Amino acid sequence: MAVLPVRVFPDPILKLSCQSVERVTPTVHRLIHDLTATMRHHPRCVGLAAPQVGVRWAVAVLETSRHPKGAPESGLMVLVNPQIVEADGAVLQREGCLSVPDLTGNVRRAARVRVQARDAEGRPWTAWFEGFEAIAVQHEVDHLQGKLFLDRVSNAKTDVFQRKTYWRADGTSGRPAQ
Repeated sequence: MAVLPVRVFPDPILKLSCQSVERVTPTVHRLIHDLTATMRHHPRCVGLAAPQVGVRWAVAVLETSRHPKGAPESGLMVLVNPQIVEADGAVLQREGCLSVPDLTGNVRRAARVRVQARDAEGRPWTAWFEGFEAIAVQHEVDHLQGKLFLDRVSNAKTDVFQRKTYWRADGTSGRPAQ
């Protein structure tokens, strides 16, 4: 497993839709392992999508238990070709992203979503997600469709904020350079 460099906005790959994965091959397995290693390398990161490491495949990983808002029992989840097939409710929550390291934003998302995807072995699955997990899934599916959280804020002047704290790879926090 390799920790890969994370692409940062305005890298053009972040605005492109991803290609579906026809078969889960050894190359796709390697990508899943590298995405997981890269996500786990960054403290409090709960998800990572393939375009964030320069790959245009519809693959993402999630591990929301890595964040205080996440469910402690949730483990690693692999999303191959994920689709949100049902959504209800609405929540407004602050989001951040490794690919937009200097900003956070208030984003309105569905409170509950039903997702269809394939796992790391290519087997289909469907599940409902609520709360923080639902937001994280929607965030990663957006990446696979060429969208960033910045595309979802209502008003860039009132809903986008300079990040106050950065989390370093060693787990400590610091303030951005002024």
